[in-house]
Amino acid sequence: MTQTLQTSSSAPATPSLTCGELLVQWLEYYGVETVFGIPGVHTVELYRGLPNTNIRHVTPRHEQGAGFMADGYYRASAKVGVCFIITGPGMTNIMTAMAQALADSIPMLVISSVNKVADTGSGEGHLHELHDQQGMVSKVALMSKTIWQPESLPKVIAEAFALFNGARPGPVHIQLPIDVITADASHVAKPSDYLNNFAKNSTDAHGLTLPQVMRPLPNPAQLDLIVESLKAAKNPVILYGGGCVDVDHDAQTLAELIDAPTFLTINAKGLLPPSHPLSLGSNQSLEAGRAVIAEADWVLAIGTELGETDYDVFFNGEFKINGMLIRIDCDAQQLQRPFRADIAVLSDAQMAVSGLCNRLKGQSLNHQAVSRVNEAKQALLAGMTPDFAGQNALLQLIRDEVKDVIFVGDSTQPVYSGNLGFEALATRRWFNSSTGFGTLGYGLPAAIGAMIGSNSPVVSLIGDGGIQFTIAELICAAELELPLIVLLWNNQGYGEIRRYMEEGGLPLIGVNIKTPNFEPLAAGFGAGYRRITAKQQLLDALKEDIKGKQPIIYEVDEADDFLIEMGKTFTCFS
Repeated sequence: MTQTLQTSSSAPATPSLTCGELLVQWLEYYGVETVFGIPGVHTVELYRGLPNTNIRHVTPRHEQGAGFMADGYYRASAKVGVCFIITGPGMTNIMTAMAQALADSIPMLVISSVNKVADTGSGEGHLHELHDQQGMVSKVALMSKTIWQPESLPKVIAEAFALFNGARPGPVHIQLPIDVITADASHVAKPSDYLNNFAKNSTDAHGLTLPQVMRPLPNPAQLDLIVESLKAAKNPVILYGGGCVDVDHDAQTLAELIDAPTFLTINAKGLLPPSHPLSLGSNQSLEAGRAVIAEADWVLAIGTELGETDYDVFFNGEFKINGMLIRIDCDAQQLQRPFRADIAVLSDAQMAVSGLCNRLKGQSLNHQAVSRVNEAKQALLAGMTPDFAGQNALLQLIRDEVKDVIFVGDSTQPVYSGNLGFEALATRRWFNSSTGFGTLGYGLPAAIGAMIGSNSPVVSLIGDGGIQFTIAELICAAELELPLIVLLWNNQGYGEIRRYMEEGGLPLIGVNIKTPNFEPLAAGFGAGYRRITAKQQLLDALKEDIKGKQPIIYEVDEADDFLIEMGKTFTCFS
Protein backbone atom coordinates (compact mmCIF):
# COMPACT_ATOMS: atom_id res chain seq x y z
CA MET A 1 0.00 0.00 0.00
CA THR A 2 2.77 2.43 0.96
CA GLN A 3 4.65 1.75 -2.27
CA THR A 4 1.49 2.33 -4.31
CA LEU A 5 0.86 5.69 -2.62
CA GLN A 6 4.44 6.84 -3.19
CA THR A 7 4.34 5.87 -6.85
CA SER A 8 1.04 7.67 -7.30
CA SER A 9 2.24 10.88 -5.66
CA SER A 10 5.37 11.00 -7.86
CA ALA A 11 3.38 10.85 -11.11
CA PRO A 12 3.26 14.22 -12.90
CA ALA A 13 -0.02 16.05 -12.73
CA THR A 14 -1.88 16.47 -16.00
CA PRO A 15 -1.91 20.17 -16.96
CA SER A 16 -5.34 21.76 -17.11
CA LEU A 17 -4.08 23.72 -20.15
CA THR A 18 -0.98 22.84 -22.12
CA CYS A 19 1.14 25.29 -24.05
CA GLY A 20 -0.01 23.60 -27.27
CA GLU A 21 -3.65 24.14 -26.35
CA LEU A 22 -3.00 27.77 -25.48
CA LEU A 23 -1.20 28.26 -28.79
CA VAL A 24 -4.30 27.46 -30.87
CA GLN A 25 -6.37 29.79 -28.69
CA TRP A 26 -4.00 32.65 -29.55
CA LEU A 27 -4.06 31.75 -33.24
CA GLU A 28 -7.85 31.95 -33.24
CA TYR A 29 -7.65 35.30 -31.43
CA TYR A 30 -5.50 36.68 -34.25
CA GLY A 31 -8.07 35.60 -36.84
CA VAL A 32 -6.47 32.39 -38.07
CA GLU A 33 -9.08 30.27 -39.85
CA THR A 34 -7.02 27.52 -41.46
CA VAL A 35 -3.96 25.46 -40.53
CA PHE A 36 -2.10 23.34 -43.09
CA GLY A 37 -0.19 20.49 -41.50
CA ILE A 38 0.86 16.86 -41.36
CA PRO A 39 0.73 15.49 -37.80
CA GLY A 40 3.86 13.75 -36.55
CA VAL A 41 4.96 12.32 -33.21
CA HIS A 42 6.59 15.64 -32.34
CA THR A 43 3.54 17.78 -33.17
CA VAL A 44 0.50 15.74 -32.17
CA GLU A 45 0.11 17.77 -28.98
CA LEU A 46 -0.44 20.91 -31.08
CA TYR A 47 -3.67 19.25 -32.22
CA ARG A 48 -5.16 18.60 -28.79
CA GLY A 49 -6.85 21.99 -28.58
CA LEU A 50 -7.94 22.38 -32.22
CA PRO A 51 -11.46 20.90 -31.72
CA ASN A 52 -12.15 23.66 -29.19
CA THR A 53 -11.60 26.35 -31.84
CA ASN A 54 -13.13 27.22 -35.19
CA ILE A 55 -9.82 26.63 -36.95
CA ARG A 56 -9.98 24.27 -39.91
CA HIS A 57 -7.18 21.76 -40.48
CA VAL A 58 -6.10 20.75 -43.99
CA THR A 59 -3.73 17.83 -44.50
CA PRO A 60 -1.45 18.13 -47.54
CA ARG A 61 0.68 15.18 -48.63
CA HIS A 62 4.06 16.89 -48.22
CA GLU A 63 5.30 19.77 -46.09
CA GLN A 64 6.34 21.70 -49.19
CA GLY A 65 2.70 21.43 -50.28
CA ALA A 66 1.63 22.82 -46.90
CA GLY A 67 3.78 25.90 -47.44
CA PHE A 68 2.59 26.45 -50.99
CA MET A 69 -1.03 26.05 -49.86
CA ALA A 70 -0.52 28.68 -47.15
CA ASP A 71 1.08 30.96 -49.76
CA GLY A 72 -1.81 30.64 -52.23
CA TYR A 73 -4.32 30.92 -49.39
CA TYR A 74 -2.98 34.36 -48.47
CA ARG A 75 -2.56 35.66 -52.02
CA ALA A 76 -6.19 34.88 -52.85
CA SER A 77 -7.77 35.91 -49.54
CA ALA A 78 -5.40 38.31 -47.70
CA LYS A 79 -5.69 35.96 -44.68
CA VAL A 80 -2.51 34.62 -43.10
CA GLY A 81 -1.95 30.91 -43.67
CA VAL A 82 -0.50 28.85 -40.81
CA CYS A 83 1.44 25.58 -41.03
CA PHE A 84 2.06 22.95 -38.33
CA ILE A 85 5.35 21.21 -39.22
CA ILE A 86 7.41 18.51 -37.50
CA THR A 87 11.00 18.85 -36.38
CA GLY A 88 13.83 18.16 -38.84
CA PRO A 89 12.62 16.74 -42.19
CA GLY A 90 9.35 18.64 -42.01
CA MET A 91 11.25 21.90 -41.76
CA THR A 92 13.74 21.06 -44.49
CA ASN A 93 10.78 20.14 -46.72
CA ILE A 94 8.92 23.41 -46.21
CA MET A 95 11.92 25.71 -46.65
CA THR A 96 11.47 25.95 -50.44
CA ALA A 97 7.92 27.25 -49.95
CA MET A 98 9.14 29.69 -47.30
CA ALA A 99 11.83 30.99 -49.67
CA GLN A 100 9.21 31.62 -52.37
CA ALA A 101 7.05 33.47 -49.82
CA LEU A 102 10.02 35.53 -48.66
CA ALA A 103 10.89 36.53 -52.23
CA ASP A 104 7.30 37.62 -52.93
CA SER A 105 6.57 39.25 -49.53
CA ILE A 106 3.88 36.73 -48.56
CA PRO A 107 3.04 36.41 -44.84
CA MET A 108 3.07 32.83 -43.61
CA LEU A 109 3.30 31.53 -40.05
CA VAL A 110 5.21 28.25 -39.76
CA ILE A 111 4.93 26.66 -36.32
CA SER A 112 7.15 23.68 -35.72
CA SER A 113 8.33 21.42 -32.97
CA VAL A 114 11.97 20.98 -32.03
CA ASN A 115 13.66 18.47 -29.75
CA LYS A 116 13.24 18.69 -25.99
CA VAL A 117 14.87 21.67 -24.27
CA ALA A 118 17.72 19.56 -22.90
CA ASP A 119 18.25 17.79 -26.24
CA THR A 120 18.08 20.72 -28.69
CA GLY A 121 21.41 21.05 -30.45
CA SER A 122 22.95 18.21 -28.44
CA GLY A 123 24.20 16.24 -31.43
CA GLU A 124 23.24 13.00 -29.71
CA GLY A 125 21.19 11.62 -32.59
CA HIS A 126 17.69 12.20 -31.28
CA LEU A 127 14.74 11.66 -33.62
CA HIS A 128 14.51 14.41 -36.28
CA GLU A 129 17.46 16.26 -34.75
CA LEU A 130 19.14 19.03 -36.72
CA HIS A 131 22.36 20.74 -35.73
CA ASP A 132 20.66 24.16 -35.62
CA GLN A 133 17.08 24.13 -36.87
CA GLN A 134 16.38 27.76 -35.94
CA GLY A 135 19.58 28.99 -37.58
CA MET A 136 18.81 27.07 -40.76
CA VAL A 137 15.23 28.32 -41.06
CA SER A 138 16.14 31.91 -40.19
CA LYS A 139 17.69 32.25 -43.67
CA VAL A 140 14.26 31.95 -45.32
CA ALA A 141 12.21 33.82 -42.72
CA LEU A 142 11.76 37.34 -41.44
CA MET A 143 12.08 35.91 -37.95
CA SER A 144 12.76 32.51 -36.39
CA LYS A 145 12.21 32.18 -32.64
CA THR A 146 12.13 29.43 -30.06
CA ILE A 147 9.59 29.47 -27.26
CA TRP A 148 11.62 28.07 -24.40
CA GLN A 149 8.89 28.46 -21.78
CA PRO A 150 5.09 28.87 -22.01
CA GLU A 151 5.21 32.41 -20.59
CA SER A 152 6.83 33.62 -23.84
CA LEU A 153 4.03 32.35 -26.08
CA PRO A 154 1.67 35.39 -26.19
CA LYS A 155 4.39 37.95 -26.92
CA VAL A 156 6.10 35.85 -29.61
CA ILE A 157 2.78 35.32 -31.43
CA ALA A 158 2.10 39.07 -31.10
CA GLU A 159 5.52 39.82 -32.59
CA ALA A 160 4.79 37.58 -35.58
CA PHE A 161 1.52 39.34 -36.41
CA ALA A 162 3.15 42.74 -35.86
CA LEU A 163 5.61 41.83 -38.62
CA PHE A 164 2.79 40.72 -40.91
CA ASN A 165 0.78 43.91 -40.42
CA GLY A 166 3.40 46.58 -39.74
CA ALA A 167 6.30 45.87 -42.09
CA ARG A 168 7.12 44.28 -45.41
CA PRO A 169 5.54 40.86 -44.83
CA GLY A 170 7.07 37.44 -45.25
CA PRO A 171 7.25 34.05 -43.54
CA VAL A 172 7.81 33.79 -39.78
CA HIS A 173 8.94 30.63 -37.98
CA ILE A 174 8.16 29.79 -34.37
CA GLN A 175 9.42 26.54 -32.85
CA LEU A 176 8.51 24.89 -29.55
CA PRO A 177 10.49 22.09 -27.88
CA ILE A 178 8.26 19.05 -27.55
CA ASP A 179 8.36 19.24 -23.74
CA VAL A 180 7.31 22.91 -23.87
CA ILE A 181 4.31 22.03 -26.07
CA THR A 182 3.03 19.74 -23.29
CA ALA A 183 4.07 22.03 -20.40
CA ASP A 184 1.46 23.57 -18.10
CA ALA A 185 0.29 26.96 -19.40
CA SER A 186 -2.73 27.46 -17.17
CA HIS A 187 -1.01 30.46 -15.54
CA VAL A 188 -0.12 32.16 -18.86
CA ALA A 189 -2.13 35.06 -20.33
CA LYS A 190 -5.04 33.89 -22.45
CA PRO A 191 -7.06 35.65 -25.16
CA SER A 192 -10.11 35.48 -22.88
CA ASP A 193 -8.25 37.62 -20.31
CA TYR A 194 -7.78 40.38 -22.89
CA LEU A 195 -11.33 40.11 -24.18
CA ASN A 196 -12.79 40.26 -20.66
CA ASN A 197 -10.57 43.22 -19.76
CA PHE A 198 -11.62 45.06 -22.89
CA ALA A 199 -15.32 44.41 -22.28
CA LYS A 200 -14.98 45.64 -18.69
CA ASN A 201 -13.18 48.88 -19.57
CA SER A 202 -14.72 49.76 -22.92
CA THR A 203 -17.84 51.78 -23.58
CA ASP A 204 -17.80 50.77 -27.24
CA ALA A 205 -19.34 47.35 -27.74
CA HIS A 206 -17.97 47.27 -31.28
CA GLY A 207 -14.42 48.30 -30.35
CA LEU A 208 -11.30 46.60 -31.66
CA THR A 209 -9.73 44.00 -29.42
CA LEU A 210 -6.71 43.04 -31.53
CA PRO A 211 -3.51 45.06 -31.09
CA GLN A 212 -3.40 47.53 -33.97
CA VAL A 213 -0.09 47.54 -35.83
CA MET A 214 0.14 49.56 -39.03
CA ARG A 215 2.78 50.27 -41.63
CA PRO A 216 4.39 53.73 -41.48
CA LEU A 217 2.50 56.77 -42.71
CA PRO A 218 4.18 58.96 -45.33
CA ASN A 219 6.07 62.06 -44.30
CA PRO A 220 3.86 64.95 -45.54
CA ALA A 221 6.94 67.01 -46.48
CA GLN A 222 8.12 64.21 -48.76
CA LEU A 223 4.75 63.99 -50.49
CA ASP A 224 4.95 67.76 -51.05
CA LEU A 225 8.44 67.27 -52.49
CA ILE A 226 7.16 64.61 -54.92
CA VAL A 227 4.42 66.95 -56.15
CA GLU A 228 6.95 69.76 -56.53
CA SER A 229 9.32 67.54 -58.53
CA LEU A 230 6.46 66.56 -60.83
CA LYS A 231 6.06 70.16 -62.02
CA ALA A 232 9.24 69.88 -64.08
CA ALA A 233 8.41 66.47 -65.56
CA LYS A 234 7.49 66.14 -69.22
CA ASN A 235 7.41 62.33 -69.55
CA PRO A 236 6.39 60.77 -66.21
CA VAL A 237 5.81 57.04 -65.74
CA ILE A 238 4.24 55.06 -62.87
CA LEU A 239 5.34 51.56 -61.83
CA TYR A 240 2.91 49.79 -59.47
CA GLY A 241 4.12 46.63 -57.69
CA GLY A 242 2.69 43.85 -55.58
CA GLY A 243 2.84 46.08 -52.52
CA CYS A 244 -0.12 47.94 -54.06
CA VAL A 245 -2.32 44.83 -54.36
CA ASP A 246 -4.80 46.17 -51.82
CA VAL A 247 -4.65 49.85 -52.80
CA ASP A 248 -8.13 51.00 -53.69
CA HIS A 249 -9.41 53.06 -56.64
CA ASP A 250 -6.89 55.79 -55.73
CA ALA A 251 -4.25 53.89 -57.75
CA GLN A 252 -6.21 54.55 -60.94
CA THR A 253 -7.00 58.10 -59.86
CA LEU A 254 -3.32 58.88 -59.28
CA ALA A 255 -2.37 57.66 -62.76
CA GLU A 256 -5.04 59.90 -64.25
CA LEU A 257 -4.10 62.94 -62.14
CA ILE A 258 -0.43 62.63 -63.13
CA ASP A 259 -1.39 61.66 -66.70
CA ALA A 260 1.32 59.01 -66.92
CA PRO A 261 1.78 55.67 -68.71
CA THR A 262 1.36 53.03 -66.01
CA PHE A 263 2.88 49.59 -65.66
CA LEU A 264 1.82 46.80 -63.30
CA THR A 265 4.07 44.05 -62.01
CA ILE A 266 2.84 40.47 -62.17
CA ASN A 267 1.52 40.62 -58.60
CA ALA A 268 -0.19 43.97 -59.25
CA LYS A 269 -2.24 42.78 -62.22
CA GLY A 270 -5.82 44.01 -62.01
CA LEU A 271 -4.99 47.27 -60.25
CA LEU A 272 -6.09 49.13 -63.39
CA PRO A 273 -8.84 47.87 -65.73
CA PRO A 274 -7.51 46.00 -68.80
CA SER A 275 -8.62 48.64 -71.29
CA HIS A 276 -7.60 51.67 -69.24
CA PRO A 277 -6.09 54.20 -71.67
CA LEU A 278 -3.02 54.78 -69.47
CA SER A 279 -2.23 51.13 -68.76
CA LEU A 280 0.60 49.30 -70.48
CA GLY A 281 -0.06 46.18 -68.44
CA SER A 282 2.93 44.11 -67.36
CA ASN A 283 5.04 44.67 -70.47
CA GLN A 284 7.98 46.47 -68.88
CA SER A 285 10.37 43.67 -69.92
CA LEU A 286 9.49 44.00 -73.61
CA GLU A 287 11.36 46.44 -75.84
CA ALA A 288 8.42 48.79 -76.40
CA GLY A 289 7.65 48.95 -72.67
CA ARG A 290 11.28 49.46 -71.76
CA ALA A 291 11.53 52.35 -74.20
CA VAL A 292 8.69 54.20 -72.44
CA ILE A 293 10.46 53.85 -69.08
CA ALA A 294 13.93 54.63 -70.43
CA GLU A 295 12.64 57.84 -72.05
CA ALA A 296 10.82 58.96 -68.90
CA ASP A 297 12.29 61.92 -67.05
CA TRP A 298 10.30 61.14 -63.85
CA VAL A 299 9.52 57.61 -62.58
CA LEU A 300 7.29 56.88 -59.60
CA ALA A 301 7.72 53.30 -58.31
CA ILE A 302 5.33 52.21 -55.55
CA GLY A 303 5.45 48.88 -53.72
CA THR A 304 7.85 47.25 -56.15
CA GLU A 305 11.37 45.94 -55.56
CA LEU A 306 12.23 46.58 -59.23
CA GLY A 307 13.54 43.01 -59.49
CA GLU A 308 14.48 41.21 -62.68
CA THR A 309 11.57 38.73 -62.62
CA ASP A 310 9.25 41.70 -63.23
CA TYR A 311 11.43 44.09 -65.21
CA ASP A 312 14.01 41.89 -66.96
CA VAL A 313 12.33 38.53 -67.54
CA PHE A 314 14.61 37.80 -70.50
CA PHE A 315 17.67 38.41 -68.29
CA ASN A 316 19.56 40.59 -70.76
CA GLY A 317 20.26 43.47 -68.36
CA GLU A 318 18.70 46.09 -70.64
CA PHE A 319 16.10 47.52 -68.24
CA LYS A 320 17.08 51.13 -67.53
CA ILE A 321 15.72 54.02 -65.46
CA ASN A 322 17.28 57.25 -66.66
CA GLY A 323 14.98 59.87 -65.14
CA MET A 324 14.41 61.04 -61.58
CA LEU A 325 13.34 58.02 -59.50
CA ILE A 326 10.80 58.38 -56.70
CA ARG A 327 10.23 55.27 -54.64
CA ILE A 328 7.57 54.50 -52.05
CA ASP A 329 7.92 51.28 -50.07
CA CYS A 330 7.26 49.92 -46.58
CA ASP A 331 10.77 48.38 -46.51
CA ALA A 332 13.53 50.91 -45.81
CA GLN A 333 16.27 48.69 -47.24
CA GLN A 334 14.41 48.15 -50.49
CA LEU A 335 14.15 51.88 -51.12
CA GLN A 336 17.72 52.02 -52.44
CA ARG A 337 18.11 48.67 -54.20
CA PRO A 338 18.64 47.74 -57.00
CA PHE A 339 18.18 51.35 -58.24
CA ARG A 340 19.12 54.43 -56.25
CA ALA A 341 16.10 56.63 -55.50
CA ASP A 342 16.24 60.43 -55.68
CA ILE A 343 13.26 60.66 -53.32
CA ALA A 344 12.70 57.65 -51.05
CA VAL A 345 9.51 57.51 -48.97
CA LEU A 346 9.08 54.88 -46.26
CA SER A 347 5.33 54.39 -46.19
CA ASP A 348 2.28 52.22 -46.54
CA ALA A 349 1.31 52.25 -50.23
CA GLN A 350 -2.36 53.10 -49.71
CA MET A 351 -1.67 56.10 -47.49
CA ALA A 352 1.00 57.47 -49.80
CA VAL A 353 -1.17 57.10 -52.91
CA SER A 354 -4.13 58.73 -51.15
CA GLY A 355 -1.91 61.57 -49.93
CA LEU A 356 -0.62 62.24 -53.44
CA CYS A 357 -4.14 62.17 -54.87
CA ASN A 358 -5.28 64.76 -52.33
CA ARG A 359 -2.40 67.06 -53.25
CA LEU A 360 -2.88 66.72 -57.00
CA LYS A 361 -6.65 67.19 -57.17
CA GLY A 362 -7.51 70.38 -58.96
CA GLN A 363 -4.15 70.58 -60.74
CA SER A 364 -4.17 70.39 -64.50
CA LEU A 365 -1.42 68.12 -65.80
CA ASN A 366 -1.23 67.20 -69.46
CA HIS A 367 1.68 64.96 -70.38
CA GLN A 368 0.07 63.56 -73.54
CA ALA A 369 0.36 60.14 -71.94
CA VAL A 370 -2.42 58.51 -73.95
CA SER A 371 -0.63 59.08 -77.24
CA ARG A 372 2.61 57.62 -75.79
CA VAL A 373 0.68 54.61 -74.49
CA ASN A 374 -0.99 54.04 -77.84
CA GLU A 375 2.34 54.16 -79.68
CA ALA A 376 3.79 51.61 -77.28
CA LYS A 377 0.73 49.37 -77.62
CA GLN A 378 1.09 49.33 -81.41
CA ALA A 379 4.74 48.33 -81.06
CA LEU A 380 3.82 45.58 -78.61
CA LEU A 381 1.15 44.22 -80.96
CA ALA A 382 3.58 44.21 -83.86
CA GLY A 383 5.95 41.96 -81.93
CA MET A 384 3.31 39.44 -80.84
CA THR A 385 3.99 35.85 -81.97
CA PRO A 386 1.25 33.29 -82.82
CA ASP A 387 2.21 31.14 -79.81
CA PHE A 388 2.01 34.13 -77.46
CA ALA A 389 -1.38 35.13 -78.89
CA GLY A 390 -2.77 31.58 -78.66
CA GLN A 391 -1.77 31.08 -75.04
CA ASN A 392 -3.17 34.43 -73.98
CA ALA A 393 -6.38 33.81 -75.93
CA LEU A 394 -6.80 30.58 -73.96
CA LEU A 395 -6.37 32.41 -70.66
CA GLN A 396 -8.67 35.24 -71.69
CA LEU A 397 -11.40 32.81 -72.74
CA ILE A 398 -11.34 31.13 -69.31
CA ARG A 399 -11.31 34.52 -67.55
CA ASP A 400 -14.39 35.68 -69.47
CA GLU A 401 -16.24 32.38 -69.14
CA VAL A 402 -15.69 31.72 -65.41
CA LYS A 403 -16.80 34.62 -63.20
CA ASP A 404 -14.24 35.75 -60.59
CA VAL A 405 -11.77 33.03 -61.60
CA ILE A 406 -8.32 33.04 -59.98
CA PHE A 407 -5.31 31.82 -61.99
CA VAL A 408 -2.54 30.25 -59.93
CA GLY A 409 0.53 29.46 -61.99
CA ASP A 410 3.72 27.47 -61.90
CA SER A 411 6.79 28.10 -64.05
CA THR A 412 5.35 27.06 -67.43
CA GLN A 413 4.90 28.58 -70.89
CA PRO A 414 1.30 29.90 -70.62
CA VAL A 415 2.30 31.58 -67.34
CA TYR A 416 5.29 33.29 -68.93
CA SER A 417 3.10 34.50 -71.79
CA GLY A 418 0.29 35.52 -69.43
CA ASN A 419 2.68 37.43 -67.20
CA LEU A 420 3.13 39.78 -70.14
CA GLY A 421 -0.10 39.68 -72.12
CA PHE A 422 -2.86 38.61 -69.74
CA GLU A 423 -5.05 41.23 -68.09
CA ALA A 424 -6.72 40.40 -64.77
CA LEU A 425 -10.07 41.98 -63.96
CA ALA A 426 -9.14 42.54 -60.30
CA THR A 427 -6.13 42.12 -58.04
CA ARG A 428 -5.38 38.76 -56.35
CA ARG A 429 -6.64 36.89 -59.41
CA TRP A 430 -3.32 36.22 -61.12
CA PHE A 431 -0.18 35.04 -59.32
CA ASN A 432 2.49 32.41 -59.84
CA SER A 433 5.91 31.14 -58.82
CA SER A 434 7.86 32.45 -61.80
CA THR A 435 8.48 35.65 -59.84
CA GLY A 436 11.18 35.91 -57.20
CA PHE A 437 12.39 32.47 -56.14
CA GLY A 438 10.93 30.76 -59.22
CA THR A 439 10.24 27.28 -57.90
CA LEU A 440 8.59 24.40 -59.75
CA GLY A 441 5.65 22.50 -58.27
CA TYR A 442 3.99 25.58 -56.77
CA GLY A 443 0.96 25.79 -59.07
CA LEU A 444 -1.10 22.83 -57.81
CA PRO A 445 -0.84 23.17 -53.99
CA ALA A 446 -1.00 26.98 -54.12
CA ALA A 447 -4.19 26.70 -56.17
CA ILE A 448 -5.69 24.43 -53.50
CA GLY A 449 -4.83 27.03 -50.85
CA ALA A 450 -6.32 29.79 -53.00
CA MET A 451 -9.56 27.88 -53.41
CA ILE A 452 -9.83 27.20 -49.67
CA GLY A 453 -9.15 30.84 -48.82
CA SER A 454 -11.36 32.53 -51.39
CA ASN A 455 -14.22 30.13 -52.17
CA SER A 456 -13.76 31.33 -55.77
CA PRO A 457 -13.22 29.18 -58.86
CA VAL A 458 -9.52 28.51 -59.39
CA VAL A 459 -7.48 27.36 -62.37
CA SER A 460 -4.02 25.94 -61.76
CA LEU A 461 -1.62 26.53 -64.66
CA ILE A 462 1.16 23.95 -64.55
CA GLY A 463 3.36 21.99 -66.94
CA ASP A 464 3.76 18.24 -67.30
CA GLY A 465 7.22 18.52 -65.76
CA GLY A 466 6.36 20.88 -62.91
CA ILE A 467 3.29 18.94 -61.77
CA GLN A 468 5.44 15.91 -61.05
CA PHE A 469 7.07 17.83 -58.18
CA THR A 470 3.83 18.00 -56.17
CA ILE A 471 1.24 15.85 -57.95
CA ALA A 472 0.48 14.04 -54.68
CA GLU A 473 -1.50 17.12 -53.62
CA LEU A 474 -4.13 16.26 -56.25
CA ILE A 475 -5.56 13.72 -53.83
CA CYS A 476 -5.79 16.44 -51.17
CA ALA A 477 -8.00 18.44 -53.55
CA ALA A 478 -10.09 15.32 -54.19
CA GLU A 479 -10.40 14.67 -50.46
CA LEU A 480 -11.68 18.23 -49.97
CA GLU A 481 -14.06 17.88 -52.96
CA LEU A 482 -12.65 21.00 -54.59
CA PRO A 483 -13.70 21.54 -58.24
CA LEU A 484 -10.22 22.76 -59.08
CA ILE A 485 -9.36 23.02 -62.77
CA VAL A 486 -5.76 21.92 -63.41
CA LEU A 487 -4.81 23.21 -66.85
CA LEU A 488 -1.88 20.93 -67.63
CA TRP A 489 0.39 22.27 -70.36
CA ASN A 490 2.08 19.28 -71.96
CA ASN A 491 5.30 19.89 -73.86
CA GLN A 492 6.77 16.47 -73.14
CA GLY A 493 9.23 17.31 -70.39
CA TYR A 494 10.93 20.53 -69.39
CA GLY A 495 10.03 22.39 -72.55
CA GLU A 496 11.26 25.85 -71.59
CA ILE A 497 14.65 24.56 -70.47
CA ARG A 498 14.85 22.42 -73.60
CA ARG A 499 14.34 25.51 -75.77
CA TYR A 500 16.97 27.38 -73.77
CA MET A 501 19.45 24.53 -74.33
CA GLU A 502 18.66 24.39 -78.03
CA GLU A 503 19.21 28.13 -78.44
CA GLY A 504 22.53 27.86 -76.62
CA GLY A 505 23.73 24.87 -78.64
CA LEU A 506 23.77 22.67 -75.54
CA PRO A 507 23.22 18.90 -75.47
CA LEU A 508 19.64 18.05 -74.50
CA ILE A 509 20.41 16.20 -71.28
CA GLY A 510 17.82 15.78 -68.53
CA VAL A 511 14.98 17.69 -70.22
CA ASN A 512 13.25 15.03 -72.34
CA ILE A 513 11.86 13.22 -69.32
CA LYS A 514 9.14 10.57 -69.50
CA THR A 515 5.68 12.11 -69.20
CA PRO A 516 3.04 10.12 -67.31
CA ASN A 517 -0.27 9.03 -68.78
CA PHE A 518 -2.33 11.57 -66.89
CA GLU A 519 -5.78 10.06 -67.48
CA PRO A 520 -5.36 6.93 -65.32
CA LEU A 521 -3.15 8.90 -62.95
CA ALA A 522 -5.96 11.40 -62.35
CA ALA A 523 -8.45 8.59 -61.79
CA GLY A 524 -6.15 7.02 -59.21
CA PHE A 525 -6.12 10.28 -57.28
CA GLY A 526 -9.91 10.63 -57.41
CA ALA A 527 -9.78 13.41 -60.02
CA GLY A 528 -11.39 13.84 -63.42
CA TYR A 529 -9.59 14.16 -66.73
CA ARG A 530 -10.21 15.75 -70.13
CA ARG A 531 -7.96 16.07 -73.14
CA ILE A 532 -8.82 19.51 -74.53
CA THR A 533 -8.48 19.84 -78.32
CA ALA A 534 -11.01 22.53 -79.28
CA LYS A 535 -12.28 25.90 -78.10
CA GLN A 536 -15.95 24.85 -77.89
CA GLN A 537 -15.00 21.68 -76.03
CA LEU A 538 -13.23 23.83 -73.43
CA LEU A 539 -16.23 26.14 -73.07
CA ASP A 540 -18.62 23.22 -72.59
CA ALA A 541 -16.30 21.54 -70.09
CA LEU A 542 -15.89 24.66 -67.98
CA LYS A 543 -19.65 25.10 -67.61
CA GLU A 544 -19.99 21.58 -66.28
CA ASP A 545 -16.82 21.08 -64.24
CA ILE A 546 -16.68 24.35 -62.35
CA LYS A 547 -19.81 23.26 -60.46
CA GLY A 548 -18.55 19.77 -59.69
CA LYS A 549 -17.14 18.17 -56.56
CA GLN A 550 -13.77 16.93 -57.75
CA PRO A 551 -10.59 18.36 -59.22
CA ILE A 552 -10.11 17.76 -62.91
CA ILE A 553 -7.11 17.83 -65.21
CA TYR A 554 -7.47 19.58 -68.57
CA GLU A 555 -4.51 18.37 -70.60
CA VAL A 556 -3.53 20.69 -73.45
CA ASP A 557 -0.74 19.88 -75.90
CA GLU A 558 1.29 22.98 -76.72
CA ALA A 559 1.33 22.01 -80.42
CA ASP A 560 -2.46 21.84 -80.82
CA ASP A 561 -3.76 23.78 -83.84
CA PHE A 562 -6.81 25.12 -82.00
CA LEU A 563 -4.52 27.39 -79.94
CA ILE A 564 -3.15 29.07 -83.05
CA GLU A 565 -6.69 29.54 -84.38
CA MET A 566 -7.77 31.13 -81.11
CA GLY A 567 -4.75 33.42 -81.21
CA LYS A 568 -5.86 34.93 -84.52
CA THR A 569 -8.72 36.71 -82.75
CA PHE A 570 -6.81 37.63 -79.58
CA THR A 571 -6.84 41.30 -78.62
CA CYS A 572 -4.37 42.66 -76.10
CA PHE A 573 -5.43 45.06 -73.33
CA SER A 574 -8.99 43.81 -73.24
